[in-house]
Amino acid sequence: MSGPHDFDFLHGEWEVRHRRRTDFLDPAAGWEEFASTSRCRSLFDGAANIDELDVPGQGWKGLTLRLFDRETEEWSLHWSSSRSGRLYPPVAGRFEGGRGEFHGDDTHDGKEVRVRFVWSGISATTARWEQAFSADGGDTWVANWSMDFSRVS
Repeated sequence: MSGPHDFDFLHGEWEVRHRRRTDFLDPAAGWEEFASTSRCRSLFDGAANIDELDVPGQGWKGLTLRLFDRETEEWSLHWSSSRSGRLYPPVAGRFEGGRGEFHGDDTHDGKEVRVRFVWSGISATTARWEQAFSADGGDTWVANWSMDFSRVS
């Protein structure tokens, strides 16, 4: 069952290795790799958190606000990038068995897409986030971005 402390593992400072497709909807597209740092802090006694991702090699930052809805027992994840300055449509979901899966709807390059975020591999010193898009309502998915987190000691 999901709860307001599901994201407690993410609090603190991290080094992050990114692997991102050059075209988010093309399963044959190449990959780019880059590094960043992340700092996450708790809000609302654990039922919310905010992190900032600093990607100096690419000249942008990202921000995620996560909120736990006590009524539905689901999290909503809200992403923004310094490149756009806008809040993207949220994904929502929950944790089960140490794995978090979150879905939402968005557009990419003018196409409507279904979005999936997965948090897995969670330990005291590591975590993994992966994003995938579906252009066919969720029948098929293209994994297009992953981030491997390593805790800064």
